[in-house]
Amino acid sequence: MVKPLPATILSGFFGAGKTTLLRHILHDNHGEKIAVIENEFGESPIDNRILGEGATRITTLSNGCICCSSANELQNALLDLLAGIDDGKLAFTRLVIECTGMADPGPVIQTFFSHPSLSERFLLDGVITLVDAVHADRQLTDFTVAQAQVGFADRILLTKTDIAADYDGLLARLHAINARAPVLTVLNGQIALESLFNIDGFILNDRLDLVKPRFRPLVAPQTRIKSLVVTLSTPLALAAVSDLMENLLATYADNLLRYKGILAIENEPRRLLFQGVQRLYSADWDRDWRMDEDRTSEMVFIGIDLPEQEIRAGFAALE
Repeated sequence: MVKPLPATILSGFFGAGKTTLLRHILHDNHGEKIAVIENEFGESPIDNRILGEGATRITTLSNGCICCSSANELQNALLDLLAGIDDGKLAFTRLVIECTGMADPGPVIQTFFSHPSLSERFLLDGVITLVDAVHADRQLTDFTVAQAQVGFADRILLTKTDIAADYDGLLARLHAINARAPVLTVLNGQIALESLFNIDGFILNDRLDLVKPRFRPLVAPQTRIKSLVVTLSTPLALAAVSDLMENLLATYADNLLRYKGILAIENEPRRLLFQGVQRLYSADWDRDWRMDEDRTSEMVFIGIDLPEQEIRAGFAALE
């Protein structure tokens, strides 16, 4: 079986530094052959000229945002890349998709799971979201899509920190939106690629490193997207957990951007891992609980206008 090609999505609002980062990625001495799909907001694509010759191939989508243009545009571009490999015309080891500043990463993510060939031949590695430390607070307030870009992220890269007067409040806001993505600072696109690649953002695993900030914004009513962390100390009935998740997805699937957890199940020595992106949901058994660890369930939900009380009450009722 052919090893799937890892794919990374670069997201972030206009001016956050996506193209600068991509240029760094393409010209770094990493030994990878990288194909690029970029999406430009306008009729005259210019980023491919800025990026230079570092990419194996650059496919430009310029009919507006990926998320709101033809539903098949990105899918067709991905299938075209695979056809190039199969015909011997292309050879690359990794794909990077640079989204336009107004793109919602959700439909881009869904594309990788909506076609059998794409889900088999590509492995979605993660969503990297760049955030402009100077302008992001206003952008997050004015544009829900900017919040969504942060909410979907597996890594958040904070740019322009060298000219931002104070961004502690912004860090708190980012942590409140997405409690599971580490925030890293990057200047002029310079960052170790180990922080961007092989992060297994969509692999079912037990990496649930939650950010627990020491500070919180006093008032952030404009933030519609936020994180919710649920911790339970009593093993749960598997059927009851399944019913609760099915009910949540039936009602709030479009609100739930990303969710992930490690569950302790009654009369079961193994840990149950689960994760999902909106309506896509998967679960599997992990290793046995160790004797020296607490059998505690921990879950994080990231979404739009999350029904916090309903989610907390639903899981509390399972204990």
